[in-house]
Amino acid sequence: MRRVTSASILTRRPVLAAAVALLAGLAVAWLLLVGRPAPAPEIPAAPPPPQVDVLVAEPGSRRLTVYSQGSAQAQREIDLVSRVAGTVDTVADSFADGAAFAAGEALVTLESVDYEIAVTAAESRLAEAKRLLAEEKGRARQARREWRDLGNLEANALFLREPQVAAAQAAVEAASAELRRARLDLSRTRISAPFAGRILSRGGNIGQYITPGTPVARVYASAAVEVQLPLTNRQLALVDLPLGGYEEAGPEVMLSATLAGERRTWRGRLVRTAASVDPQSRVLYAIVEVPEPLAAPFPLLPGVFVEAAIPGRPLADVVTLPRSALRNDDSVWVVDAKDRLQPRAVSVLHSGRSGATVRGLRPGERVLLREPAVAVAGMAVTPREVPADVDGVSG
Repeated sequence: MRRVTSASILTRRPVLAAAVALLAGLAVAWLLLVGRPAPAPEIPAAPPPPQVDVLVAEPGSRRLTVYSQGSAQAQREIDLVSRVAGTVDTVADSFADGAAFAAGEALVTLESVDYEIAVTAAESRLAEAKRLLAEEKGRARQARREWRDLGNLEANALFLREPQVAAAQAAVEAASAELRRARLDLSRTRISAPFAGRILSRGGNIGQYITPGTPVARVYASAAVEVQLPLTNRQLALVDLPLGGYEEAGPEVMLSATLAGERRTWRGRLVRTAASVDPQSRVLYAIVEVPEPLAAPFPLLPGVFVEAAIPGRPLADVVTLPRSALRNDDSVWVVDAKDRLQPRAVSVLHSGRSGATVRGLRPGERVLLREPAVAVAGMAVTPREVPADVDGVSG
């Protein structure tokens, strides 16, 4: 058995003291770590409201321009036809495709010998009828004198040769009508147009025999051309356009087209509208007349496709916005007094590539010019006012 001596006890005391001190230190460190309160979580700062461009609405009066397009066409275009039969004797120098001619100019002349003979024969028959009438009138006067010599106041019509005189008078009138017909047929050997114009195409030439009703040329009048412009219901609301036509001159219309590499312009006047709405396209055609189209520096020929600018009537309380401000449902975003977005329905009077003219905004309202990627009613924004001339905007 091992004996515990006082010397061994004395050697163990420093070791125990060190162990106790170590344990006490560990305990204190654990208490400090566990007992310390956890730090408060950091709350991220809210992002600032997005910045948006706004326009301050200033409703006012504005006259819009309505744009349309159409093809020029001759106001009068006809077939020149022969009224009598015959062989083409001569043609005018202007009887050629595209050539211009004067009103009443003989473009085609038929051989007239047969018709001249017919006139001479009719004149002879008329002279004979007049001679017979004169003879009957002389016999009637002689019969009246003889009746008076008999002392009878009441003369018999047959005795006085009244029926014979009436028949002779009718024969004169018939012969006179035949002469007029013969002279008319003779004049119709000269084929002309009742107006000045140009020849689109010709169908006869020297030596060709033609019958009555045969077309010899297709011509059109050069006094004016017309352009039919389709207008939608929205466009009709912008133009002072009575549907029944104009008693006075209508608005002036500017027409333009690119010809020979250059931009050409013509002035016309809106003279009337079509009698009905097109059942297929549901548009109403306004008819513009251009006087003396061939006298312009560059002629406006039938078939030219033109663009038209029609001045509209004055509109009150309207605002013109860039096209980007208008939403698909015909509404816009406005920024209220608390800088929050609010939808606003508007009446769209006109919408084009550059802008839209609307009605329904109050003076001073701030209109969002471009819709952000995310936009909901009540969303806070940071508005930035832009001048009225940005993006083609005008009041």
